[in-house]
Parts: sequence; C-alpha cells; structure tokens
Amino acid sequence: MALIVHKYGGTSMGSTDRIRNVAKRVAKWARAGHQMVVVPSAMSGETNRLLGLAKELAPEKSNSAYERELDMLASTGEQASSALLAIALQAEGLQSVSYAGWQVPIRTDSAYTKARIESIDDTRVRADLEAGRVVIVTGFQGVDPQGNITTLGRGGSDTSAVAVAAAMKAQECLIYTDVDGVYTTDPRVVPEARRLQTVSFEEMLEMASMGSKVLQIRSVEFAGKYRVPLRVLSSFTPWDIDLGVEAKSGTLITFEEDEHMEQAVVSGIAFNRDEAKISVLGVPDRPGIAYQILGAVAQANIDVDVIIQNLSKDGKTDFSFTVNRGDYTKAIDLLRASVLPTLGATDVVGDTKICKVSIVGIGMRSHVGIASKMFGVLSEEGINIQMISTSEIKTSVVIDEKYMELAVRALHKAFDLDQAVA
Repeated sequence: MALIVHKYGGTSMGSTDRIRNVAKRVAKWARAGHQMVVVPSAMSGETNRLLGLAKELAPEKSNSAYERELDMLASTGEQASSALLAIALQAEGLQSVSYAGWQVPIRTDSAYTKARIESIDDTRVRADLEAGRVVIVTGFQGVDPQGNITTLGRGGSDTSAVAVAAAMKAQECLIYTDVDGVYTTDPRVVPEARRLQTVSFEEMLEMASMGSKVLQIRSVEFAGKYRVPLRVLSSFTPWDIDLGVEAKSGTLITFEEDEHMEQAVVSGIAFNRDEAKISVLGVPDRPGIAYQILGAVAQANIDVDVIIQNLSKDGKTDFSFTVNRGDYTKAIDLLRASVLPTLGATDVVGDTKICKVSIVGIGMRSHVGIASKMFGVLSEEGINIQMISTSEIKTSVVIDEKYMELAVRALHKAFDLDQAVA
C-alpha cells in the first residue's frame, strides 16, 4: 500500500460536477489500497473574485496590514473547495476529512502573499490515514509563527502538494491539471507542440522559471530538493480509466538521465509575458552600486530576473533588470523615492511591453552553437534582442512583447521540436 498525493487545479475543481469527478477518481485510487492525501486549489476564478472585492473596497497597498487581510481573504477559496471535496468523497462512501493549512499545521514565514514553507507537522494527517480516511489539505496556504494565515503566491497549491509529499515521503505526487502533460511549448501558440513523455528535473526547473505555466517554480524546487517523484497529467480523462494506465500517463519529471529519456538538444521553448524592464540610468560606476540597487529591491520582497550592466562611459553606466510585471510599479516607486537620491543616478525608466523567450534542454551542455542559432533565427525574423541570460541548459532573451508568438513559433520549428525523438 503506497502513500500517494494528488493535487487538483482550479479548473479541475471548477464546478460541483467536476468536484464529483475528482472524488470518483480519488476513490478509485483509495479502493485500490493506496493511502490518499489530496491538495485542491480554489474553484476556478474564485481567488480572482475574492481579490477583486478587496480592490473595490480599497486600492492596492503594499503594507503588511493590508496584505495580511488579503491572505485571510484569499485562503477561504481553498478551504471551500477542500470541504466540498470531503463531502463528495463521503457521498462516495469513503471516510474523509479536510484541514486548512493552519490545522495541519503547515508552518511558514510571515511574508504575506508570498510566504515560504518552513516545516510541516504530519502527525495529524498520518493518524487519519492509518484510520482509513482520505485526507484533504488546503493548498496555497499555511500559518506563520504569530498564528496568522499566510498564502504562498499564485500557483502555491503546487508547492503545497509537493511539500506535503516530501514531508510524508510519498511514493509519488500527481499534479492533475487541464493539460495532459508538459509540452515542448504552449500548444495554444504552436499547435504542433508535442507532449514529452519525460523531462528532467533540471529542464522542468528552467522551464518553470522561464515562464512555463504548467508548474509553479517553487514546487519544482521542492521536488528537486527532496527528490519527490512528480507527474503532470490531465484531470479531464475519464475518472474510470484503468488505474495502471493513468499512473503512467502524462509527463514524468525524473531525476535520472538515462537512455529512455528524450535527448533532444533543446527540449522546450518557454515564454513569459509577465515581465517588465527597469533601467537605472547614469549610475556611477563604482563597487557596491549593484548591491545598493538590488539590495533595496530584494528587501521589498521583489524578485529580480535578468540583469545587465552596460559598459562604463565617463564614469557612468546604465543598470537594467527585469521584474514581474505585477511588481513593476512598486519597484519603480521604491527606486525613485529611496534609491535614486542616494545613488547620484540621472533617472529610472521602465518598459512593461517586453517578454522573455527561452530555449531549454540538457542537450545544450554538450552541443555548441545553440545560442548563436537562436540569435540567428530571431535575426531572420527581424526581432531585436534587448537582454540575454544563459545557463548550462538554457538561453533566454528579452524582446518586444509584440514579437513573442512569432519568436516562439520560429524557434520551435528551427529546433525541430515538432518532430518526435527517435
């Protein structure tokens, strides 16, 4: 008898009919003898609805008191879906119980809206499993040292599920979504995109960080740190599909690179529209400037992505970096109010109409000329590159947002990603 964690996204939980189907699927696994822990997201659109109500009452603020209440509010979406799933399982004849994150407890830090998990006490959950119950744990949330409810950021239910699987040493964590696996790129942009049977943890980490929406990056980081076997599969296959077939469907995220893995030079094209570029102009070119700029941004809990510093001219340089578009205004205001006056820089400017496009593949380690081929393809399409970032297994470029789909289609074709690997 194995301990299995299922995670279901908002679309999978989007109506009572869909919740009923999730319950039937979970019941099938439980009746096969598995101990089941289920981590659901809020019903599709519910988190946006709740946060929209907050915006109607007050404009967005960046103070902790306001963000605390946002977490208190947003967490109710997962609590509702968890209770509904427990009720649906009971209607299927199974014993089940739902817990909010604070009841488990899932302990986090106090970074409201972006909290990080610090520990999970699985004693209560294990006791229920031993008693024959299916346990449902709210995704996306936990509790801080002061007893306040916290949330993990958008997509945080993925992280919750993997963290629970890691804490309980589950045999596997199955992430059920509205797609049937990880594709070479988004099929809505490139209809010829191909589903991957397997993808390495490193590739999935890069693809998630570069903008792939299949998994939240922190969930992949958790899986890698604790070596949690992870599988992405569809919740829209019939619930009564043979369990053995279902258990091998979708895309397996693996930690082993062997002859059975698809060894294309480039495995996928990731892209991210939610990018904004900020440039601090006329910065004095002296030691510590990067820290003065990025240290202040980091203290404001803003993640920085691509960074570039121009060559110095007359003792001055320009320093540019990208942030999530949702953090753009906060970052610009911070720099103009508290950083610019102390730097002696001339101005802070930004651009919200940019995007990031990345090629990812473990085969890039052993093949030369991949980046130059990428640049050549973009040049042929008349696409200007604004910024470049690389690692062993990825190359990312920042370009004008209006060229994103053209770039993705051209690169997907150039690297033969529509062709099955022999």
